[in-house]
Amino acid sequence: MTVHLAAALGRGLLALLFILAGLTKILGRGPVLDHMRQEHVPAVLLPVVIVFELAAGGALLAGVRPALTASALAAFCLATALVFHRNFKERAERTAFMKDLALAGALIYVAATAG
Repeated sequence: MTVHLAAALGRGLLALLFILAGLTKILGRGPVLDHMRQEHVPAVLLPVVIVFELAAGGALLAGVRPALTASALAAFCLATALVFHRNFKERAERTAFMKDLALAGALIYVAATAG
């Protein structure tokens, strides 16, 4: 496998996570809105998040400005970890927090090596 193919595959797998997350939020907004309410995040931000996940995920998948796109997604992952996954008493929340940090790390790597 060439380096370019491996990079495209890696970007594609990362992008798929955000694209599917955006689609899932469209199809089942209730639990997402409940979680947002619980964390005192205004519900009006849900459409913004959906558009961001779909647009940034699609851009990363297509390789459009990958450094900028990956950087924006990394910041989004860090914000998500800090806002939604701070309850370290719950194992699932600790896991989600670490997953978001790991995703941010992978996206920072993509941003640093893109282009």
